Parts: sequence; C-alpha cells; structure tokens
Amino acid sequence: MAAISENIKKYRNKLGLTQSELVRKSIVENTTLTKIESDMVVKPNVQTVARIANALGVPMQELAN
Repeated sequence: MAAISENIKKYRNKLGLTQSELVRKSIVENTTLTKIESDMVVKPNVQTVARIANALGVPMQELAN
C-alpha cells in the first residue's frame, strides 16, 4: 500500500503539475502540501485530502490507497 504522499506525487506528476500549481488549484497551503509530500504529515485532515483530490481529479480513496 502506497503512502498518501507517494500517491499525491504520482497523480501530480501524471498531470504535469508542480507543487505550486497544485497549491493554487487545491487552495491548500504550500507548507501543508510540502509536508504531506515529504511524509512529515502522514495523516492529513479529510478536508485537505478532499481539496487535493479534487484538484487532481481523482477520488479521495485513490490518494489513501
């Protein structure tokens, strides 16, 4: 099972988005996204995951698997 950080990076890269672009699309703080992608935050709150998933165009479950 991949960590949420790996899944976010995978989908972000698949779409060709930089972290800054995903921050703008998801309305998530830059520091928050950076911490999630670097595994400093392993269980981000549901609202944050929902925003990121929506910006990436994937269901939340895809990021959590």
